[in-house]
Amino acid sequence: MRLLIATSNRDKVREITPLLQEAPVDLVTLDALPPIAAPEETGTTFEENARAKALYYSAAAGMIAVAEDSGLEIDGLGGVPGVESARFGGVEMSYPDRFTLLYDALRAKNANGSSARFVCALALVDRGRILFETRGTVEGHIAPAPQGTGGFGYDPIFFYPPFNCTLAEAGDRKSSVSHRGKAFRSLAEFLKRR
Repeated sequence: MRLLIATSNRDKVREITPLLQEAPVDLVTLDALPPIAAPEETGTTFEENARAKALYYSAAAGMIAVAEDSGLEIDGLGGVPGVESARFGGVEMSYPDRFTLLYDALRAKNANGSSARFVCALALVDRGRILFETRGTVEGHIAPAPQGTGGFGYDPIFFYPPFNCTLAEAGDRKSSVSHRGKAFRSLAEFLKRR
């Protein structure tokens, strides 16, 4: 079975591909297809966005597609950046600049070191039908300052207590506990049972 990984984010493709290596699928990425314009993400939850993207890309490509929506929820900021994680501060803003915005907001609320979580919702779609949905999370808190050069996105500011480091410092251990790792391992198990 051919399965489209419906994301243009190369860092996500790099994380997802090994998580599905034992599933009975031939993975296809968007860059292997004729260009497909990205859909607008208008959902208010990670699940709504994942579902909408999977339905859209499956229809556009004419194949089974998996899409995910993921981001960082910071409790001290009422869940911000949440579903706006990739667009927080503006789509062109760098992650270091986003970190500065978040640290400023946390200081203003006296919420330094707030508890936080990464969330990943995914949906698998075939011909307009949702075949599988799941959600993975990882709990931690916001580090005192960005640390580490591994990973991507908000990993340098997300401190994971069991590893005593940020996810950007966790190296290969990250996928064993990450939100995306949990969600895509669940998908792999579902695909093995099909």
